[in-house]
Amino acid sequence: MLSLYPQPLEGAQDPHPVWIDLCNPTPSEIDQAEALAGAPLPSRNALSEIEMSSRLRRKDGVLTMSTPTAMHRSPGDPTVAPVGFVLSRERLVTIRYADLPAFDAVAGRIVGGEREPGSGLEVLTELCEEIVDHIADGLEHLAEELSGLSIAAFHTDDSRGRHASRSNRVMRIQLRQVGRLGERLSEVRDGMLGLTRVLSFTEQFGIENADEAIKSRLTSLRQDLASLSDYDEHLTSKVQFVLDALVGLIGIVQNDIFKVLTIVSIAGIPPTLVAGIYGMNFKNIPEYNWSFGYQYGLAIIVLSTVLPLIWFKVKGWF
Repeated sequence: MLSLYPQPLEGAQDPHPVWIDLCNPTPSEIDQAEALAGAPLPSRNALSEIEMSSRLRRKDGVLTMSTPTAMHRSPGDPTVAPVGFVLSRERLVTIRYADLPAFDAVAGRIVGGEREPGSGLEVLTELCEEIVDHIADGLEHLAEELSGLSIAAFHTDDSRGRHASRSNRVMRIQLRQVGRLGERLSEVRDGMLGLTRVLSFTEQFGIENADEAIKSRLTSLRQDLASLSDYDEHLTSKVQFVLDALVGLIGIVQNDIFKVLTIVSIAGIPPTLVAGIYGMNFKNIPEYNWSFGYQYGLAIIVLSTVLPLIWFKVKGWF
């Protein structure tokens, strides 16, 4: 989809947009945008490159920049969506392959008349401000989820007896949730790193004729990203801590299972020995001729089972 901002008047033959936005563009829309911009636009493969020289380029006064952008997505969707910025003195061209709320918000303000961008740099600054706001909101949401998992892991009583299997299932679910949170934080970190590089590159080569207000906004954006990066590192450390704790709790549960199996096996050895002795068919076993030999054998078996269990209980094994 090709969108022009400000939107040209009906019947205008030669539009001069300040911002050209391409979202999942077709080849014909890319050709139309290149004709309006007067410069070639990078392909999706070029936007996905990870080398610094491929992501940040300057040619004939035109800055071509790209960055991965973390976004809210459904399971099975791509991990990140590359976003490209082509900035010249006259206009900004953005190329993206996903619906991003930050772009929709800025476009809505321009269409509604709340903002009248005077340059492509101003639009880029406002887009970056909106992206940073969405990153901050996303980190707050992730922090809330992580806090809930932390409370569930450390402030919930142990489930024993017939509820143990249910507790194990809950911990496996929590472990997967923590893994997803860690993956999400990694995506956000990649997006923040790419956006920081875009802002630094813009400040270095794209603000020769910018006013002090724009320069101040760009500096403030870099400071906000630095603080968000510190907060992201804090959340990443907390994710690792909760992950280690859950793995440790699962290990404790497994140890409890092996402990029960050990107790059962040890408690079963004496009665097995008694049954084995009196199961031997030799004529000189004196208990064979007792009137209460059967009852005697059963009593020995029961006592040899109960006494080890009492001993384990006194020692605090269970």
